[in-house]
Amino acid sequence: MPPRDPALIHPTAVISEAAQLAPDVKVGPFAVIEGDVRVGAGTCVGPQTHLIGPLTLGANNHVGTGTVLGGAPQHLGYKGEPTLVEIGDGNTFREHVTVHRGMPVGVGPGTGTTRVGHRNLFMAGSHVAHDCVVGNECLFANAAVIGGHVVVGDRALLSGNSAVHQFCRVGRLALLSGASASSKDIPPFWVMQEVNWVCGVNTIGMRRAGIPSPEIQAVRRAFSLIYKDKMPIPVALMKMEAEWGQFAAIKELAQFIRTSKRGICGGHRFHGHGEGDGETRDAAAA
Repeated sequence: MPPRDPALIHPTAVISEAAQLAPDVKVGPFAVIEGDVRVGAGTCVGPQTHLIGPLTLGANNHVGTGTVLGGAPQHLGYKGEPTLVEIGDGNTFREHVTVHRGMPVGVGPGTGTTRVGHRNLFMAGSHVAHDCVVGNECLFANAAVIGGHVVVGDRALLSGNSAVHQFCRVGRLALLSGASASSKDIPPFWVMQEVNWVCGVNTIGMRRAGIPSPEIQAVRRAFSLIYKDKMPIPVALMKMEAEWGQFAAIKELAQFIRTSKRGICGGHRFHGHGEGDGETRDAAAA
């Protein structure tokens, strides 16, 4: 690793000899980089941050004031074993975000590693717990939190003060509304409110992701089978695959639901706000 540029490192920062920083990494006042931490090119480590190794932080990340990356898992079974956090490129961690490393392999379902992908935005006070996997281009609004072993798909949106129970999955382009919580899996494209209430399809997010209109309409019809027609989920899956199985989004949706271990909310947990384009309005309001 080339030598660090002293002009980019604030004199009050404390950096371990074991740390490896790309030459252009900026480190702000009173930051602490502890242990085996590897930081990629173009990354900015803000004031009063704490990076704890083993930790890999990719290129062009921004780490905001007071953020802690690589802290110990908040788990009574953790005994100080060395585990990891791996973070990709282009992420923004705003003020006081926390990302905890995994539980050791062999201790319960521990994977040893917490993983965060690329180009995610973590707003102030959001939290990623041990052994989680966060995809790419997700948005965690202020104080959004996920428990241990949660898997979050690409471009999911967790609104402010929302929470996801441990071991749940959040599908691609799913949306969890503000001040709500889920203890069930949230399928791709679904919108959830309150506690485990389903309210519509994230049609706006799907359009922004470039999903064609016929495919969006197929997902809305699949949603209606479960939550408006109140079909049993296994029957709804067979019908949606038979009628719209040519669409990639339907295949993704059916696969997610079929492989769910915690289950998804059934039709009795649906409340809508009108017919027609009401699902679009729900997603926009969230």
